Amino acid sequence: MNYRYSDYSVEQLYKEVAELKEKAQKAEQLGNISEVQVNERKMQVAISYTMNPEDFKPEEIYNLKTDPGFRFKINYVDGVFAWGQRINLLEELYEKEEALPIALLGKKVKQ
Repeated sequence: MNYRYSDYSVEQLYKEVAELKEKAQKAEQLGNISEVQVNERKMQVAISYTMNPEDFKPEEIYNLKTDPGFRFKINYVDGVFAWGQRINLLEELYEKEEALPIALLGKKVKQ
């Protein structure tokens, strides 16, 4: 039976993250890059469920953990996903809105 991460306890989420990390490592050893990426994305979402979405507010800007060349400005938070736009090193705000798991957001940038 499949469960949604929102139904998991914190302990179950950490166990799931450990299992996904192991699967990703095995896939990497076998050279299956797409499977590595799928497991990494699942880990990011699972970790997001261990975090408090209320800590992330609209109009705030955060560094991105996985992409140091960009920051992320939040428009709104829906569940464990922050919707907003990327900002590049030239301070250019991208028009395209995207959703990122809150686990990908690093430190808040002072404005």
